[in-house]
Amino acid sequence: MGGTTTISVGSDGVAIITIINPPVNSLSFEVLNSLKESFDQALQRDDVKAIVVTGAKGKFSGGFDISAFGALQEGKAMTTGLASKPGYVSIDILSDTVEAAKKPSVAAIDGLALGGGLEVAMACHARIATSTAQLGLPELQLGIIPGFGGTQRLPRLVGLAKALEMMLTSKPVRGEEAHNLGLVDAIVPGDKLLENARQLALDILARRKPWVSSLYRTDKIEPLGEAREILNFARAQARRQAPNLQHPQVCIDVIEEGVVSGPRAGLLKEYEEFQVLLRSDTCKSLINVFFAQRGTTKVPGVTDLGLKPRQIKKVAILGGGLMGSGIATALVLNGYEVVLKEVNQKFLDAGLGRVKANLTSSVKKGKLTQEKFEKTMSRLKGVLNYESFKDMDMVIEAVIENVSLKQQIFSDLEKYCSPNCILASNTSTIDLNLIGEKTKSHDRIIGAHFFSPAHVMPLLEIVRTSKTSPQTVVDLLDVGKKIRKTPVVVGNCTGFAVNRMFFPYTQAALLLVERGADIYKIDRAITKFGMPMGPFRLCDLVGFGVAVATGSQFVFNFPERTYKSMLIPLMQEDKRAGETTRKGFYLYNDRRKASPDPEIKKYIEKSREISGISVEPKFAKLSDKDIIEMVFFPVVNEACRVYAEGIAVKAADLDIAGVMGMGFPPYRGGIMFWGDSIGSKYIYERLNEWSKMYGEFFKPCDYLAQRAALGAPLSSPLDQAKSRL
Repeated sequence: MGGTTTISVGSDGVAIITIINPPVNSLSFEVLNSLKESFDQALQRDDVKAIVVTGAKGKFSGGFDISAFGALQEGKAMTTGLASKPGYVSIDILSDTVEAAKKPSVAAIDGLALGGGLEVAMACHARIATSTAQLGLPELQLGIIPGFGGTQRLPRLVGLAKALEMMLTSKPVRGEEAHNLGLVDAIVPGDKLLENARQLALDILARRKPWVSSLYRTDKIEPLGEAREILNFARAQARRQAPNLQHPQVCIDVIEEGVVSGPRAGLLKEYEEFQVLLRSDTCKSLINVFFAQRGTTKVPGVTDLGLKPRQIKKVAILGGGLMGSGIATALVLNGYEVVLKEVNQKFLDAGLGRVKANLTSSVKKGKLTQEKFEKTMSRLKGVLNYESFKDMDMVIEAVIENVSLKQQIFSDLEKYCSPNCILASNTSTIDLNLIGEKTKSHDRIIGAHFFSPAHVMPLLEIVRTSKTSPQTVVDLLDVGKKIRKTPVVVGNCTGFAVNRMFFPYTQAALLLVERGADIYKIDRAITKFGMPMGPFRLCDLVGFGVAVATGSQFVFNFPERTYKSMLIPLMQEDKRAGETTRKGFYLYNDRRKASPDPEIKKYIEKSREISGISVEPKFAKLSDKDIIEMVFFPVVNEACRVYAEGIAVKAADLDIAGVMGMGFPPYRGGIMFWGDSIGSKYIYERLNEWSKMYGEFFKPCDYLAQRAALGAPLSSPLDQAKSRL
């Protein structure tokens, strides 16, 4: 962890205390101890009249050091002396040392003032910031609440409604907005920040500016009756948006305690609840996701070779359908010049129209100005041939999932593109070696698998074959970063990581339905668990054509563990194709609102008849817990296979891939992490029992069986696993 603070005193009598802990000046225990020592020193020195707190190298502080959370959760951090009595950090350092000081202090904020960083700033008597500074309390993203007094000071500085919004959404505000809200007292240019902060501190000392303790301000807090209405409204909203999460409700309770019983009571409750939440499963899960997301760009044997990414400026996309146009949108929005190729003018116009519609939607939402819209659109060009491809740095193929068509395209690309041009495919399931079978350029063939809608979904699955060069991977990682995606590098196989892990998801749901479970009950149980939608609603959304195309890849490649159902093909025969035809597993009105369709029963009965399956009464009575386990344990099983085969380098990559690619609830930590929270032994026993009753589809893989026998976690590193086995 490390880090420290320094103190320097100017001839004007202002002490500058600087937080130093690169890269974001996080608040480790060492930094907090040092901050207290520096403050005590400044308060004791006769040559110090006032104090300015700032951060080194243009960043105030990115908040408490999350890598220390593991120690905190196990109670080890208590030995540092920082938490020797309840609420030490929030009450002693910030309230009793900084805020209660007999010398005024000013926070000089540039760059980040997030979480604990903003809480330190709010304990000072005034704040001054640059217009680009970001101020926020994003703790709820980690399953906890602000723990250094933020729940008490923020409402007193910006009012209840705005404070609740900032904490519950975890969204920071920029300097200008912070100034308008009253969170900071002045906005100044970066090169004048310290100079102005020193002057403000001296003005407070001379009483030319007010000397204010944030904790005891009352002018922004509404009268009790009105305050309770605001808090109850926030409670209802949080319950609706996050029904499975407790910590947003706890946050509101803690704020209310401060409003009703006073700030010191609020601080004490904040400390007590923070300690409880810190040890919760939700917090552990969200911290796993936090580190998993930041670890995806470290790929052994690739990113540790010292390779620099090549400059990629021009990208061609083949296919202007939903995926191609979404990828084009993501690229032009982030400064890339894009050529979109289609087979005829009608398709090309439709593709360009989709990109325009995506960008127009951003203008309507206020995310894009009209001027920026024009500039962004000017980076896009449509073509019907390969002529301009000789100048491209990268090509992304985004046509339908047809092996021979993709093989033909890659063969053509080799002729028309320069030898250094990256040849990428957006295929979601097809083995890349198969796609590149008729080419010689295997070192520059790579998978760039986006998720629909490509300009919105945060994941980019980067697929490398055994022949893909490390340089090509490094280049695509850089593109992923620049278009604001979380890239996950995986090995090559049918379905890669995300679709491969989740192919049993819909199949398990079909198996349950054909044995007597209700479609809509399954979808309700899965959404209640935390998925954005259930497997049948998802099928309708992506369309039956896509579902059958991807499903057939799995049937062909993994026949021994595929559950074959005739339900979707039977529905297709009746021109049902999902949401686009307004009829799938659900019926859709003009606004695409889904409602159950009683007609579905006849297709289910016909499908059972063909498969020779009889209804089992117990399936109609399955509990939500049974549904969750029967749908998700096969997903955990497949994730274990993917991990054991080395398709993913680390289990955390599979966690983040499932969260960002399929919407697996982040507060459950990812598919492998969730599996470990349940236990390998229990999952193995359940799957084993079902495989005896319902066949190979449920059969536990060897890796899972070995883990269960050892009572070992599914996600521990593979080399450890092998040595232990």
